[in-house]
Formats: sequence, structure tokens, C-alpha cells
Amino acid sequence: MTKPISRIRIANAPCSWGALEFGLPGETLGYTQVLNEIRETGYAGTELGDWGFMPAEPAALRRELAARQLALVGAFVPIAFTQQEACAEGATRAVQTARLMAETAGGTPFLVLADDNGKDPSRTRLAGRVTPEHSLPPEEWTAYGERVNRIAQAVRQETGLRSVFHHHCAGYVEAPWEIEALLGSTDPQLVGLCFDTGHYRFGGGTAPVELLRRYRERVWHVHFKDCSPALHEQSCRNGWDYFESIRRGIFCELGRGDVPFAAVLEELRDSGYNGWIVVEQDVLPGMGSPKECARRNREFLTRCGCE
Repeated sequence: MTKPISRIRIANAPCSWGALEFGLPGETLGYTQVLNEIRETGYAGTELGDWGFMPAEPAALRRELAARQLALVGAFVPIAFTQQEACAEGATRAVQTARLMAETAGGTPFLVLADDNGKDPSRTRLAGRVTPEHSLPPEEWTAYGERVNRIAQAVRQETGLRSVFHHHCAGYVEAPWEIEALLGSTDPQLVGLCFDTGHYRFGGGTAPVELLRRYRERVWHVHFKDCSPALHEQSCRNGWDYFESIRRGIFCELGRGDVPFAAVLEELRDSGYNGWIVVEQDVLPGMGSPKECARRNREFLTRCGCE
């Protein structure tokens, strides 16, 4: 049997330059420098970053991307899906963000939904060491999934874009069984999975290839992030919260942690995955040299066969 042809393209994201969605203190680089450096380090696309980080007018955003020959591949929109009252405001933000992407880049970008990570004190404190008793009870997953479905449906109806859900540490969809519960409670025609290798590993996942095989029809978007095993162990032993783990560099450069990228890439290719891989190395504002990290991450993927 002939294997499907896989045409994987590589992007990066503003979070690799310290432009995170958590409203953290510190000076963030401007979008002009970030886009320039994404292009200069060999990437073909970008995600949007926080609303307002890049131009929010489609023609202006289109000009900035075209000047650097960068594709717009997605935008991250966190919503507190455990709170019914938060979902109306979240739906407005999701549609607003999706409309900007659709008017800028057509129907190809993904609206990347996620829980409102880093806002719940308990989940923030327990990031990387969640156990089943910390998860939502089974009866709450139906309502959670219905809220995700409604927003994904609104995004599709209003803009034509598809939505994926990003499992993420310090939120209610972190551990492998929580990813399973989320996928089991959402409509596979409406909601895909944004599979993030680093958050999967930090959240206790040990079998990324098996997950990709099991949910190959649901994996529509992929983030490549690594996770330091030494810092993961220290985080668990010392009881660091999510932000302390980030501050210590839990998400290290690609190839310096224990995510099996070669096996993940092989499985993506074998399954005929034709989407984007978005490199993310979450840093806080002012941490290190993002451009040099991005360059080394791209060189690592080139050695893995990603041209």
C-alpha cells in the first residue's frame, strides 16, 4: 500500500520571543522585530500572538506578512470553558480573531482554542503533576465539550475557519486522560486537536506516537516544543508552579529535552499529515536570545529532515 504524501511546513510563533498570552510583566519585543527574526531564522509562517500584538486591520497585517513571505497559520484564544458566563465573551473574541485571520489569509489558518491556562490557582500550582482527582468530574466534561463545540461552530459559521483545541499545562486539559475526555466530548467535525509535544510531555504524557495514531483524524495542527527532563523532575520535587517552571526553562530548545521528535515526525509523515508544525519555545520577556534559539531550533529540524 502506498503511503500518503506528507507536505509539512515549519512556522514559529511570537511566544518564542516572549509575547505570551498571560499578561506577564516585562518588556515584549515589537511585532516588526519578531516577524523579521522569524523570517531570518528560516521559518515560513507565524501564529498571530496576543490580540493587538500584530496589526488588527487585515490589509495592514497582510502587508506585513507579505513583505516577509510569511503565512499566517493560526491564533491562540484562551477561554475559561469551565465557567458558563465566560464563554459569551470568549466567543466574541474567538470570532473577532478568526475574522481577522480569514480576511487576512483566507480559509487556511486555525483558530486555536484552549482553556484559560494559568488563571486557576490550583491548576497553575499543580502543572506537571496533575493526578485524576484534580481533573474535572466525568459529569462536567459534557458541558465543557458543548461549550467548545458552540464556539467552534460560531467561528465556522461567521468566518469559515476551523478550530482546534490546544491541551496546555496549568489548564483543565493537561494530562493524557484529560485530552481523551476533551476529544470524547467534542464534535470531531467541528473540533480538531492542536497536539503540542512539550505540553503533552510536561503534562505526564509518555507515548506521543500512540496518541497520534489513535487520534490521527483529529490532529489538524501541531506545535513542536521540547521539555527538559531534569527541570521536569525538579519542578515536581520542589512543587514549582507553572510560571516558575517556565521561568526556569522547562521548555528547552528542541533536541535538548526528551521529546522523541524523530519518531513523532515519522508518524506524522506516515499518516500523511499536510499541516503546519509550529515551533514554540515559551520564554518570559527578557529571557535569553530568542533569535538564536529560533535559529538553533530550525537547524535541529533541518537535521531531522524538515526542509
